[in-house]
Amino acid sequence: MKRIVLPLLFFCAFFNINVYAVKPSANIDALLVASNNFLKALSPQQKSNAVVDYNQTNAIKWTNLPCGLACRVGVLFGSLSVHQKELALEVAKAALGTNPGSGYQQVIGIMKADAALGKSKDGYSSDNYIIAFLGAPNVTDKWQLQIGGHHLAVNLTFDKGKVIGITPLFMGLEPPEDPTLKANHDGMVAMLSSLKPDQLTAAKLSEGYGDVYVGPGKDGKFPIVKSGIKGSLLSKQQKSLLITAMQNWVQIANNETSKSTLNGYARQLDETYVSYFGNITLNKKGDYVRIDGPGVWIEFICQPGAVYPQGIHYHTVYRDHLKDYGDSFVF
Repeated sequence: MKRIVLPLLFFCAFFNINVYAVKPSANIDALLVASNNFLKALSPQQKSNAVVDYNQTNAIKWTNLPCGLACRVGVLFGSLSVHQKELALEVAKAALGTNPGSGYQQVIGIMKADAALGKSKDGYSSDNYIIAFLGAPNVTDKWQLQIGGHHLAVNLTFDKGKVIGITPLFMGLEPPEDPTLKANHDGMVAMLSSLKPDQLTAAKLSEGYGDVYVGPGKDGKFPIVKSGIKGSLLSKQQKSLLITAMQNWVQIANNETSKSTLNGYARQLDETYVSYFGNITLNKKGDYVRIDGPGVWIEFICQPGAVYPQGIHYHTVYRDHLKDYGDSFVF
């Protein structure tokens, strides 16, 4: 297969066009220490809730809805003492990206936003979020870490001390004035705004959606035919903006894994499609944008406000055609 060289993406030089590597987690020891400290602090009942079997049924049990344990596995943050919550957040900090605005801060920001919603409407609270281990944390077997609640579903899969999957990831936010997903929004807008009129015409979808297309419960339901403008038709600058847009989701994982994954997507840019519906400013109900590559799949949509119906709120999902759940299950 012919190698495609993109000078501005010099860090991608060692990846094949359709394959990207997932490197060992540089902080797996720190994650195991944090996880074990948290689990040791739990009561027997709490621990039985927090550590469940690693299987497909549990792995796919995530949603963006504010339904607590009725639709998830794990232990609720609301059932934890102050000390236990601190230890749970240490697990998150060890597992997620820690650069400014990346994984850990996104998770904390979404939880705080939900607590703020709870001041205006019942059913929303940072106490309704969960943390779960599908399989005991270890460096020999496969296991999965879930952190989730309303507008949030983090799914990280590990095997033999390596991160082998950082998707599916759902992130949402209300109201959009909260800065937690501002970089995600602005990155998509910058990418779309760089397109010339004829490119925008090629990228525009014929119809919109009521929500993200491959959301919870839609594992493996990617469209068969890709839509939009192909990456090979983008300029160097436009490709750079596309990479920057993707980074705001990929950085959910620890920094080394995120960099490795993004490098792989960069090698697939010529086969990656960009499409949208509505306004490229992504500030009105129904505005939608999608990035769809051989691996990467990212959607961003503006939905009607739920707590503040006069406005909008964001739903986003990040998946990987090849690496969802570490490619552990068949859908």
